[in-house]
Amino acid sequence: MRQTFVSSHSSRRHFLRQLSGVTAGASAGALGLPDLRVLAFSAPSVKPTERRGENQRANQAYQIRQKAALEQMTLPSLRNANNGDEERYEIPIASYSKALPHNALGEVDPDAYNSLVHALTTREPGAFDVIPGGGTVKQTNPQSAIAFELAGADSHHLSLPTPPTFASEDAAAEMCELYWQALTRDVPYSQYGLEPLTAAAIQDLSRFAKFQGIHAGNLFRGETRSDLIGPYISQYLWKPFSFGALPIQQRYRTCIPGDDHLTSYGAWIQVQNGEPSSAQNVFQAMPHFIAGGRDLAEWDHRDFTYQGFLVAALILLSFGPAALNDSNPYKSSTNQIGFATFGGPHILDLVAHVACLALKAAWYQKWSIHRRLRPEEFGGRVHNHLTGAASYPIDAKLLESPVLEQVFNRFGTYLLPMAYPEGAPTHPAYPAGHAAIAGAGTTVLKAFFNESFVIPNPVIASDEGLSLEPYNKELLIGDELNKLAANVAIGRDAAGVHWRSDGIEGIKLGEEVAISLLRDYRKTFNENFAGFSFSRFDGSKMLI
Repeated sequence: MRQTFVSSHSSRRHFLRQLSGVTAGASAGALGLPDLRVLAFSAPSVKPTERRGENQRANQAYQIRQKAALEQMTLPSLRNANNGDEERYEIPIASYSKALPHNALGEVDPDAYNSLVHALTTREPGAFDVIPGGGTVKQTNPQSAIAFELAGADSHHLSLPTPPTFASEDAAAEMCELYWQALTRDVPYSQYGLEPLTAAAIQDLSRFAKFQGIHAGNLFRGETRSDLIGPYISQYLWKPFSFGALPIQQRYRTCIPGDDHLTSYGAWIQVQNGEPSSAQNVFQAMPHFIAGGRDLAEWDHRDFTYQGFLVAALILLSFGPAALNDSNPYKSSTNQIGFATFGGPHILDLVAHVACLALKAAWYQKWSIHRRLRPEEFGGRVHNHLTGAASYPIDAKLLESPVLEQVFNRFGTYLLPMAYPEGAPTHPAYPAGHAAIAGAGTTVLKAFFNESFVIPNPVIASDEGLSLEPYNKELLIGDELNKLAANVAIGRDAAGVHWRSDGIEGIKLGEEVAISLLRDYRKTFNENFAGFSFSRFDGSKMLI
C-alpha cells in the first residue's frame, strides 16, 4: 500500500503548541520554584571579619561562587529553536522515535511520541515513567536534559543552529555521505581516492552544494584547517602512552571486514521497536592500530566518555614542561611546579569534569529542542520510498545517487548499513554526545598546552593496521588536538549512527561548555595568571 505524506493537520500542530505553551509559561513561580534572580540579588551580604581565619575564607569562597553565578545568570539569553520538522508532519517521520512502538513502515505510534514530548515539556518525573516502549530497550537518560550544574554555563543557556530539515538537499547530502562511509569502512585512509569506491564517493558527493570542492584529501574529514594537515588520524589515537606504570600501545580490538548490520528489514524494524539485536560484532584475531573507518567506528563504539582526551592529556604531559602553554604561571618559575593547580592533576580533572558538563548540554539540545531522527531511521524512509511502500519528501539528489544501487546490490535493501548490531543509541541525533565531549576536552587541552609545540616522533599506521611507521613531516599539538575532536565525532558517522552536522555542531557546543567552565575557574587561583589563551575551532584567538 502506498502512503503519501502531506503537511500536518491542525490537531497535531495544536497538541505541540499546547506543549510548547507549557514550557514557555513554566516560569519559576509557575513551577513552584523560587525566582533565582530574587534569590541571588537578595542573598545576605557577608562582611569580612577583622581577623584572618575561617570566617574570612568562607566569605571569600562565597563571594567567588556568588559572582560566578550572577555572571552566568546575567549573560544574554540565547534562542533555541528546532527546524520545524516535528510540527510539519502529521506522523513524526522526521523525528527520533527509536524504542517506541512503530507500525510496519517503521513510523512511530503518534500517541507514544506525544507521550514522550509531553514528559519532556512538562518535566514531571512521573510522566517519563509512563512513556510507552515498543520492547525491552530503554530510552537513554532524557531527564538529564533538565539537570543543573554548579560550575560553567547552565545547559539551557547554550544554543545551536537548527539542523537540516528532513526534505532539504543538505539532509540528502549528509545521508549520501553516510551511505558512502558505510560502503568504504574497509578502505584504508591512505587509499582514499586511489581505489574505486572512494573515487566514486568523491564524484557523487560533489553534486551537492554542501560538498563542493571535495577531493581525496578532505573526504570524510572535519571542517577545520587542522583536519586537512597530515594523516587522517590524530597522533593522540596512535602514539604510545603510559597509564601509570603500564606502557600501552594503541592497538584496539576491531571488527572483520564486512561486519555490517541492520541491513535486513526484519532486523531493522526489530531494533526500531526497542528489541535487542540478536546479532553480535565479529572481531579480528589481533588488535589493530586505527587504519580505516571500521577501526575508528569500533573505537568509538567501546570508548568511555573522555577516553580520547585522557589519553591525549597523558601523551601531552609526557612531552614535559616545554609543551605547556606559555600562560602557565609555573612554566618559567625557578622554585615551584604546578600540581593541584596548573599541573597534571588539574588538567586530568578538568578533562574528566568537562565531559559530563558537555553531555548535559548535548542532552538538553537532543531531547528538549531538536529530537532529530537518527540516520538509520532515515534509511528506513529511503527504503520504503524506493520500494513503493510509502512516499516521503526526500530530496531527489539522494534518490538519484548511485550509492543506493550499490547498497541494494550488496545487501538487498536500501537501509543504511550499520557498524553496530544495535544500531544507534536510544537518544536523538542532534548534537552528537561524542562530539560535544570532543569539543570540550580538546578546548581544555588547548588551554593548558602550547598549540605550536612540534610533536616529537610522529607516526602513521600501516594500511593493514598492524604496525606504526615514522611520519616524516612536522605536526603541531594544536592541529592534532583539533583533528582528534573531528576523529572522535566523525567516527560515529563512519558507524552510521550520526549525521555530519551532529558532529560539527556538537564540537562547537562542547567548546562553549569548556569556555564557560574555564571562565568560572579563572577566578579561583592565587597565582599571578594572565588567563587561559588558545585558538578556537574557527581559528580565532581566545583569552579567558
